[in-house]
Amino acid sequence: MTNKQLKWQLPFLAFLIIGTILILRKQAPYQTDQGLIFGTVYKITYQSDKNLKEDIENELRKVDHSLSPFNKKSTITAINNNTDLTADSMFVQVFNLSKAISEETKGAFDITVAPLVNAWGFGFKHSAFPDSTQIDSLRQLIGIGKINLTNGKITKADPRMTLDCSAVAKGYGVDCVARLLDRKGVKNYMIEIGGELVTKGENASMQPWRIGINKPVDDSLAVNQELQTILEVSNVGMATSGNYRNYYYKDGKKYAHTIDPRTGYPVQHNILSSTVIAQDCATADAYATAFMVLGLDSARIICDAHPELDAYFIYSDEKGRMQTYHTDGMKKYIRN
Repeated sequence: MTNKQLKWQLPFLAFLIIGTILILRKQAPYQTDQGLIFGTVYKITYQSDKNLKEDIENELRKVDHSLSPFNKKSTITAINNNTDLTADSMFVQVFNLSKAISEETKGAFDITVAPLVNAWGFGFKHSAFPDSTQIDSLRQLIGIGKINLTNGKITKADPRMTLDCSAVAKGYGVDCVARLLDRKGVKNYMIEIGGELVTKGENASMQPWRIGINKPVDDSLAVNQELQTILEVSNVGMATSGNYRNYYYKDGKKYAHTIDPRTGYPVQHNILSSTVIAQDCATADAYATAFMVLGLDSARIICDAHPELDAYFIYSDEKGRMQTYHTDGMKKYIRN
């Protein structure tokens, strides 16, 4: 390159650099809002000139007023109390999704499992440790096929049946906030509620969002943050379910919070952690729970039948060693 050519190109390069800096400075900043909802923590990072926390929390309150069994004025509480009302659109959407996934998983996912979850001490009502007679009795109240939703009206085969959407509500709440940000024209965001999340676009470093999957080590206080792997994800919903944080011991035996609706007992399968990626977080949330109930072999069959789902399982082999399995589609997200 001659000196003459270099002298001509230097001003051009300087112009490009200055122009790039000015463009970057004009871009909207990334903001982070966080707080409490559904008895857990939410954290939302998004690129916007305006702070949207008030709008975000208004949206989350709508979900809470529809789906939280801890909210005495919620739609689901009224339905559990057999109050005559017309269900709101959020409840209808979650009920229909839950029913479809329950049918697909042959009852492994079922939002009528609340009486059993409560009986084992993991729900919105606490009970003494159940015996087999009590479990057999409660099983008569389980089965979403025993509940009908028509024009917003719920009818139950037995008025004692209760609903608990905890295994899908966080994911649905994430989706509701994502739709809000989409309406606001936000192009880049990560929304996380209690470990369930949706990402879109890029992070502040103009890179895909990086999400860690924790090693499933018994950790009821959630202090262990050792990672099993890291995923790079954008424009998808992701949820993880595991039995390594919500459990207790009685008479030397571990009882985990995932209850099999079909048997009435906590699951004893080999899956330690189930991570699912789907087009929306509510679907990912529900399937992550269902796979914990189904066990690895049955979960793989479901994944094979649904190529739109990707999954990453951490499980214990026959010798008690920690192993992993993931669908072929998950490979594009894994970074280590």
